Amino acid sequence: MKDYNEIASSVLERRDKYIVERNKKIKHAAVALSCFVVIALAGLGVWKSGVFEKSPASSDTPPSLPLTLSAYAISESEYPEVAPYPNHYEMSGDDLITAIDVWRDEQNDKKEAYENASPNLNNFFLSSIPEFLSDAETENRVYAPVNVYMALSMLAELTDGDSRQQILDLIGTDSIDALRKEANAVWNAHYSDDGRLTSVLSSSIWLNESVGFNDSVMNTLAKNYYTSSYQGNMADPAFTKMLQTWLNENTNGMLKDQIDGIEMDPSTVMALATTIYYQASWTDTFMEDMNEELTFHTPGGDVTSTFMCETRLRDKYYWGEKFGAISKSLDGGTMWFILPDEGYNPSDLLSDSETMDFIVSGGKWSKTKEMEIWFKTPKFDVSSQFSLAKGLERLGVTDVFDNSKSNFTPMTTETKNLAITDATHGVRVTIDEKGCTASAYTAMLNGTGAPEKAERIDFVLDRPFIFVITSEVGLPLFVGVVNQPV
Repeated sequence: MKDYNEIASSVLERRDKYIVERNKKIKHAAVALSCFVVIALAGLGVWKSGVFEKSPASSDTPPSLPLTLSAYAISESEYPEVAPYPNHYEMSGDDLITAIDVWRDEQNDKKEAYENASPNLNNFFLSSIPEFLSDAETENRVYAPVNVYMALSMLAELTDGDSRQQILDLIGTDSIDALRKEANAVWNAHYSDDGRLTSVLSSSIWLNESVGFNDSVMNTLAKNYYTSSYQGNMADPAFTKMLQTWLNENTNGMLKDQIDGIEMDPSTVMALATTIYYQASWTDTFMEDMNEELTFHTPGGDVTSTFMCETRLRDKYYWGEKFGAISKSLDGGTMWFILPDEGYNPSDLLSDSETMDFIVSGGKWSKTKEMEIWFKTPKFDVSSQFSLAKGLERLGVTDVFDNSKSNFTPMTTETKNLAITDATHGVRVTIDEKGCTASAYTAMLNGTGAPEKAERIDFVLDRPFIFVITSEVGLPLFVGVVNQPV
């Protein structure tokens, strides 16, 4: 039997803290990312009376359509209802106890459903994280593995033959049926909008009105990925504007400059976009009056940066042969800070199997010890933008980029020679005293060795390091290399 008084006391204490900070209009932590995939066909054609005819020239004046997203909607997804995080300002007594019980039971049910689905993404993470981060060299680089996983899963639904099998092999699943179950479990495990944690994965498909698409595939995407669908004239700038609007709305406007550069044109057959928005608070914020101005040793020279500082009397320190690491809890996830030992850099760690095992372990690590930790980390605002295409090809996904080999027949049989023409990934992450803010999109258009006797360690991130933001079920939402704190 549950000790409801203990549960209520814990929830009230946390809720008090949340309400106070919220009323100060402090955003503790926000993590957002989006993924955008473009599939285009040169020489696009249209079916008319059973005859394949050329579509109107792009120089023709496109029709004028209302500048509202709903004007293009075929269907718009509705997300599941979630139990609200109990608010003692709005309820008390038995009502509060009941609300606590309902909320906790729902959290347990979601985790149980995820565990029963048993998605195993470790091989995908172990191969893709080094692929997209190892060549950062002197720049900052951030990658959003779960988001790219969701985009690839949806891309697998639109392909067949070797095109699909290459994606399934990279993701590490046996069949498209298994992938649907696993991807749906990942979606639901990360979905929350309960007042404590906002974590929403959104997806959409943008269809060329001149091409017919397979309704059953679109229904599969709607059912398993909560995908909204829109259709319009790819030659009309207003349709591109609506795609940009959708991406900006679902990433909270954090990547506007990058998203505004995304464009569709008359040769675009379909665009697939996925986003995740994640917002949660640090469980313990940094105290601003403890900040120090310290030196950060970048690959290009020393810079002065504002470091946030805290002392942890008893906390876990993790280590490997080449790194040391600690974590900081978010109210709905964890942020890991991984510092290379002297003589190593982030690229060395990304090519080291032990470090990669740690990154995907979700904190399940044997080399750990409770210590007094003096932790100092710079505030940072890092961003990156890079192409995924070559990396995916090196990882074995090649056919979808080759219009002589690609197979998109599940999506449409009205056009041939379809291929992905663009695959761009952009991410931005910032941290300060109150938390972390991060966003990303994908457009497919000090530390020591093992501590033995030491009871205290100074963990100072004063040179290039790696960070990982994991969800409540332990999946890495963001993995980044910080070479420059600003």
